[in-house]
Amino acid sequence: MGKQDLLFLLLCSLSYAVLALSQNTTSESDENYWKLREEKAKKGIQGAYHPHPFNVTNHLNFRTRILQSRWSEDEHVGINSTRRALAKRYKKSCMFFNAIDACWRCQADWEKKRRKLAKCALGFGRGTTGGKAGRKYLVTDPTDNDMVNPKPGTLRHAVIQLEPLWIVFAHPVMVIRLNQELIMTSNKTIDGRGSHVVIEGGAGITVQYVENVIIHGIRFVDIVPGSGGMIRDSVNHYGFRTESDGDAISIFGSHHVWIDHCSFSKAADGIIDVIKGSTAVTISNCHMTNHDKVFLFGASDTHFEDRNMQITIAFTHFGKGLVQRMPRCRMGFFHIVNNDYTHWLMYAIGGGMNPTIISEGNRFIAPPNPRAKEVTHRQIPNSPWDSGTWISNRDVLINGATFKESRASLQLRQVQSKIIMPMDGRYAGRATKYAGPLKCVPHLAC
Repeated sequence: MGKQDLLFLLLCSLSYAVLALSQNTTSESDENYWKLREEKAKKGIQGAYHPHPFNVTNHLNFRTRILQSRWSEDEHVGINSTRRALAKRYKKSCMFFNAIDACWRCQADWEKKRRKLAKCALGFGRGTTGGKAGRKYLVTDPTDNDMVNPKPGTLRHAVIQLEPLWIVFAHPVMVIRLNQELIMTSNKTIDGRGSHVVIEGGAGITVQYVENVIIHGIRFVDIVPGSGGMIRDSVNHYGFRTESDGDAISIFGSHHVWIDHCSFSKAADGIIDVIKGSTAVTISNCHMTNHDKVFLFGASDTHFEDRNMQITIAFTHFGKGLVQRMPRCRMGFFHIVNNDYTHWLMYAIGGGMNPTIISEGNRFIAPPNPRAKEVTHRQIPNSPWDSGTWISNRDVLINGATFKESRASLQLRQVQSKIIMPMDGRYAGRATKYAGPLKCVPHLAC
């Protein structure tokens, strides 16, 4: 072997050594970066935990009962007055069908007052303001080609900015295929009103170790895993990410997240996963179709930080082609209120590891299968079947649907004594009538 060959081999060896050292350094740097993010997030999560959760559920129930009383009055007017008088009354007050929509929907100047939405969250996500304090960011480009240096005007470029932003869309129709998971920073609102925005055929959104995020009016269709690689998660950091799971939205170690008026159909894994101690989350006015495992709240029996998880699901329609996990809960406190369950193939609500599940004012329409009439499913190996607290309050059970509550009568009385009665389940269809993205046109009410 000549000197030139030896020199070439030596240079190659040095190059490999430098590359390996660089990769190890980058890996260690990424690990330290995410560790610091995690520690900061844990402090925020502790502060977001509500020590008196029934105060939160009662606040939402009180607001919805006010609407129910108005509907009852209108029904009385309909009996004793003319249709013309009733129509005139609705024209004046506008037709909203739940307490969240009543906060903002029936206003023709919604486009100029988009940020009013930030005052409207109810449930455990109440107080989530997203990008209210920031400027408007206009997404003009639906492409997603550069994961490390995203192009200005793309959704990826918007969500990595450190400042609060209210993100809106420039074109009447925008179909966005995310080549990798879209990793958000704190204090962001993604507002699809006024556009037909579809995230389709690619990866989903990751909300990891952040706070104060609103996602409104977006359609998620055919979400698949991202292959992983170098991905920027903020303007001052990018690093290596492994393959994503294929969730439409993954909420990981975060707090104050509100998902409202979105629709979801088909994902490789879950529709929405809320894991690793995430809390102060509300999912409202959404429409779910054509999926197996819909919601996962708590990913492991060993993630004991999920004991402080507090989530509200309200005014949501669980529609055609759904199988199970609407939601599937571990450990935390879950208020499932005024939703319409019109389809499931296995069960609707599952749980394990001592969850507290308060089901109120929902409508459950059981499938024809006689083995799938039970709404609930306990997933507690080697433990009593009724571990945890399972309450059904003013739910409507149709077509043979049944709901197995906790067996401990004293426990039931103690819990129910803290509850303000919710809106009756017979109104669930009305409360969810406009679930999913709304058709919002400037100068007209949504």
